[in-house]
Amino acid sequence: MIPGPIRVLVADDHPVVLEGLRRILDAAPGLEVTGAARSGTEVLALLEQFSPDVLVLDVAMPGLSGLEVIAEVRQRHPSVTILVLSAHPEDQLAVRALKTGASGYLNKESAPESLVEAIRKVHGGGKYLSESLAGALVESLQQSPGGARPHEALSNREYTVMVMIASGKTVSEIGNELHLSVKTISTYRSRILLKMGMRTNAELTRYAFQNGLVT
Repeated sequence: MIPGPIRVLVADDHPVVLEGLRRILDAAPGLEVTGAARSGTEVLALLEQFSPDVLVLDVAMPGLSGLEVIAEVRQRHPSVTILVLSAHPEDQLAVRALKTGASGYLNKESAPESLVEAIRKVHGGGKYLSESLAGALVESLQQSPGGARPHEALSNREYTVMVMIASGKTVSEIGNELHLSVKTISTYRSRILLKMGMRTNAELTRYAFQNGLVT
C-alpha cells in the first residue's frame, strides 16, 4: 500500500509568507498543504477541520501566541507534530518552544530544502534541531530546579510579553500585536516584574539581553 502525502497546515500572520510556504510545499513530492492560518485561534479551528499530520507554526502569532498554540495542540491533538518556523534566532525562545511540545525549530532564513527536510523528519518521529540549539536544550534540561533563572518561572504568555517589552515595544504596541487591551498587557507587565523580582522595564531589558532572550 502506497502511503499518502504528509498533510501540512501552515500558520503565519503575513500573507506573503503564507503564499511562499504554500509554493515551496506544493512543489515538494509527498507533501500536501491542507490549510493556512493567520492567527492562533484560526490554527485551532483548522486543526479540527483538516486533521493535518504536521503543523508549521510561526511562533509570533497575534491573539494566542505560538507558545500557547503549541500547548493547546499538544493537549487537543497529540498526534499532530509541530515544526516552529520563526524569524527569531535559535535562543531561549526556541528552547521554550521545544520544551512546550514542538518537535523542531527552523529559522525563516533557512533554505526551502531545509523546510521540506524538517517536515519529513518531525513527521517521522524525529527532532529537527541545529547543533547549537540541541546544546542549549540539553543545558536547559540539565539545570536543577534551584538553579532555574527568573524568566523560567513565567507562563508562555508572560514570557512572550516580557520579550516584547525587552525589545522596546510599548504597552499599546504589544496590545495591538497580541489583540489584547492595554489594561491586560499592563497587568501582565506587573505580574512579570513581580515574578522576576524587578521594578522597571530597564531592569527587564538588561536581564533579557544578558541572558540572550533578545538580540
